Amino acid sequence: MDTFEDLHHDRIVGSLAMFDRMIFKGHLTKLFHPGAVSAFLWAQGFPMKEFTRYAQSTTERITANAKALAERAGRPYIYLDHAKTRSRPRTKEDMARAIAEEDGITEGVVCLISVVEPCWSFQVRASHTTHRLEAARRERKCVHHYVYLIDREFGFMHVRIQAWIPYEIQIYVNGREWLARQLDAAGVGYRRYDNSLLKIDNLEVASELCERFAHRAWPRVLDAFGRLVNPLLPDIKKAGFGGYYWVLDQAEIATDVMFRTRPALLELWPDLVRHASLNLSSADVLHFLGRKLHPSLQAEVLTEAKRRPEGWRVKHRLARNWVKVYDKASVLRVETTINNPREFRVLRVVDTPEGRQRRWCEMRKGVANVWRYFQVGMGSNRRYLDALAGAVPQSKGVAALDALCRPRIRDGRHYARFNPLSPTDLALFRAVLAGEHVISGFRNADLTARLYKRPPLDSAEAHRRCERVSRLITKLRGHGLIAKVPRARLYRPTRYGYHVLTAAIALHDERYPAAYLAA
Repeated sequence: MDTFEDLHHDRIVGSLAMFDRMIFKGHLTKLFHPGAVSAFLWAQGFPMKEFTRYAQSTTERITANAKALAERAGRPYIYLDHAKTRSRPRTKEDMARAIAEEDGITEGVVCLISVVEPCWSFQVRASHTTHRLEAARRERKCVHHYVYLIDREFGFMHVRIQAWIPYEIQIYVNGREWLARQLDAAGVGYRRYDNSLLKIDNLEVASELCERFAHRAWPRVLDAFGRLVNPLLPDIKKAGFGGYYWVLDQAEIATDVMFRTRPALLELWPDLVRHASLNLSSADVLHFLGRKLHPSLQAEVLTEAKRRPEGWRVKHRLARNWVKVYDKASVLRVETTINNPREFRVLRVVDTPEGRQRRWCEMRKGVANVWRYFQVGMGSNRRYLDALAGAVPQSKGVAALDALCRPRIRDGRHYARFNPLSPTDLALFRAVLAGEHVISGFRNADLTARLYKRPPLDSAEAHRRCERVSRLITKLRGHGLIAKVPRARLYRPTRYGYHVLTAAIALHDERYPAAYLAA
């Protein structure tokens, strides 16, 4: 089967997979062990009963350090309360970008924004059993300092530090900001609109750069930003509580299909939106995100189509992860967002009774798995684009259905017609287009299992079913709807087959009922 790019090669100049938004978080994990906070305070010369005094003093140090960063750069300090005014931009990022644009900032600190936000932090309470002071994590509100800056390598980004113990750090970077700067350094031309690259002169170089970005030595990079905003790190390390453990809290992996012009995209876009919102089933979405439909699976798949000022967006959610498709200028973007990496697997070396072995384990948020995040996101996007390749332009649908409804003679052999409104033929079409067949294809047994819900009573009935499905496969091949996989007893829908079968299902599910009710 041809890829989405091959199918629409006359409209497309290229495609590129890359990281988009990445949110890293740093945790001082050794502070979370039982009794660790008490031991840490004693190492700093503070008994547990003076926890509040110590925490307030460190908050003042962190705040003074953040303000000093802004003062040395001659940049503004902004404190936001809970009040919201209409004149204020929508988000803190909007404010920072507006300040950078107004002041012409191209590198360095843009501004410092402080705001009280909810978080998980430590509070000291007397234990009901031991009557001793103990530190426990609770949800509360405290001051967070956002240092917005334009980094020489990563471009526009921010570093946020929680001013109260345990001093959690959040770092936001954008993969396209990084890529644009790398393309400038490599002398590769490109056209950019907002956060989209509409055209890149050398896609091979850009693809290599994106893979290099996923292979970065992230702990070393993130530690440098951590030292920038946390002046307490030397004291924390001296007390034996180590540094930050970095995780990738949220990642967006996007595949941008770059069309020649926006009108070229808009000619195809309504059909893609209709196909993505109506024809992609829950089983398809499970397949995109690396899951299989199983009776024991407890997961809810949600699909929503939303009209935005920029255009339409279709999003499919599963277990706090999602894949979505939307248009931006002349770019069609398929984007996978990973918030819950435990839904995926990563190959790790583990200790077993037989020795150290490689096993597929649950993926965690540690930055050691950034490359695996990239692999998972690229695979999800590619499967989604392959599914979008089945969207049939309406101008070709009538001709395809006419051919489907007529008998066909091929190589001197006669093949009967299909009836797109027949329940038996529709069941066959749905079985052929099932999501689990996208990667490996399907066998006779796969179609038999989908067409017959009841198990056979005896071997004779099972044999009759197998023969009937074999005749149906021959009929599908005669109409050019499926093709045999070389050197395997497997079949896959052809590009023409995806078009015709999808159109037949849409006729039954959408067009005919709408026309009947209208009449």
